[in-house]
Amino acid sequence: MVKVACIQMDVEHCNKKTNIEKAIALGDRALAMGAEIIVFPEVFSTGFCYEQMDKLSEKPPYPTIGQLADFSKKNKCILIGSIVEELDTETKPYANLGFCIENGTIKGTYRKIHPFGEEKGHFTPGDSIQPIKLENICIGLEICYEIRFPEVARKLVLEGADLLVTIAQFPDPRGNHWRILGPARAVENQIPHVMCNRTGEDPTKSFPGSSMIIDALGNTLADSGRDECIIMADIDLSLAKELSSKIPVLDDRREDLYSN
Repeated sequence: MVKVACIQMDVEHCNKKTNIEKAIALGDRALAMGAEIIVFPEVFSTGFCYEQMDKLSEKPPYPTIGQLADFSKKNKCILIGSIVEELDTETKPYANLGFCIENGTIKGTYRKIHPFGEEKGHFTPGDSIQPIKLENICIGLEICYEIRFPEVARKLVLEGADLLVTIAQFPDPRGNHWRILGPARAVENQIPHVMCNRTGEDPTKSFPGSSMIIDALGNTLADSGRDECIIMADIDLSLAKELSSKIPVLDDRREDLYSN
């Protein structure tokens, strides 16, 4: 059993200092509620601040991740989220860099492989889908638009993920898609799914929140409305193994018939 919290926060456009302070304060609240894994929304420290990406994006050693690593080490917890990364390239010089920190150590990163809409003009897509292995759990991380690609979640599960985590800035009016696709990814892969979306508004969009924590059967363990909040649930990781022994979906695949 693991206790997971999603921080559904309103992201102040282009205001890194304020957003990080808020994220840490909400992280403290989640810890007080017993959280072991804390999940933040996609690019929670800046939003999609295209007009100031040259100032707000980060290179190694990634100052924002460093602050969170200090928090993680102090509190012996796992943190998951993403930031805008600056790349050493002239064309599409940024990436959406997902990260997972455990007890102060960066255990793995993941660059979003499916930029959406305006992102395509700024972000170089990643080229690898691999889960992030921690001490006692393996995290399958995907980012926002990728919830629409069942291949991503399936590959993460086949590579050993115990918990699927989707971090997002999934906007109105497509909130219903979000609420359908999230449980579907859990059911079809027999894996618990933490779906952490932002709320509030940026200069062009509003966001429905609707963060959810889903078990391997597709049951909703926790969900939110539109308000800034923390949702939390105890996830039984053994349920997935029990379920797969009764309904062996992964074993019954016909891969020879699926490729184009």
